[in-house]
Amino acid sequence: MRLSSTLALGVLLSLSACSVSSAPQGVAPPGTGSRTIRVVAAENFWGSIASSVGGKRVEVMSLIDSPDADPHDYEATAADGRAIASADLVLINGVGYDTWAGKLAEANPVPGRVDLSVGALVGAAPGDNPHRWYNPDDVRRVADQLLSEYQRIDPADSAYFVAQRATFETAGLAAYKSVVADIRATYSGTPIGASESIVAMIAPALGLDLISPTAFLTAISAGSDPTAADKATVDAQIRSRQIKVYVYNRQNATPDVQTQIDEAKAQGIPVATITETMVPATATWQQWQTAQLVELRAALAAATGR
Repeated sequence: MRLSSTLALGVLLSLSACSVSSAPQGVAPPGTGSRTIRVVAAENFWGSIASSVGGKRVEVMSLIDSPDADPHDYEATAADGRAIASADLVLINGVGYDTWAGKLAEANPVPGRVDLSVGALVGAAPGDNPHRWYNPDDVRRVADQLLSEYQRIDPADSAYFVAQRATFETAGLAAYKSVVADIRATYSGTPIGASESIVAMIAPALGLDLISPTAFLTAISAGSDPTAADKATVDAQIRSRQIKVYVYNRQNATPDVQTQIDEAKAQGIPVATITETMVPATATWQQWQTAQLVELRAALAAATGR
């Protein structure tokens, strides 16, 4: 995502707006001897998941919690450094997406603090697709690792964290998993086009065939110019209706992308939108993702008549 610098500078440090789960039924609330784990997440989509798994026993602060901010270009503040220095667990995306957060953690070392990089956890190499919060398997791995770290930091509440993790997987993700399964069962193999590499993280789980050139998707995501050949390929896929749906990031509608949107609509190809960061900022990760998938499913239904 590439947004204006004025918008990026408008990011405020605040508590994450993610909802916090209460103690699951049948599980005793945290004991009086328990502690509150301080979590600092670089982005609020990871902060939301950290909150869902930790429930009442974590206090989550997301350094980026505005839909208008660009995590690629965010300029860290002294307040961010202080927050990280006081954290028990720091959660960053990695894979070159938020290098500022990794540098901030390195500059503010604290013995015993957990510095958790999603990219390192899932084995992503430099140059890989950084949008790991769109990959359902990666999200589950992060949730599992958070459970493990919470239990290590606060062993007195181990059973509570286990219950929170189970509730997130069953109740929290129920609607999300239902839409994913429905799209896969109904539209598996359907060719789609996209404006950038975010879609490449979720398309395999949905069973959709993303045929846009990988280099084109990567270039738009990185804010660089795609090659003329790749652009021509995407344009031809739209004009010849090789794709059934075109999916674009409405936070990054470049002139090239806007031209493709207009052409897709002119060809009668349904258009679906996604965002790179949580919209609205007050949503949970699962609410945000589910709403986008519902829109995509509607576009697929319109395109295929199914």
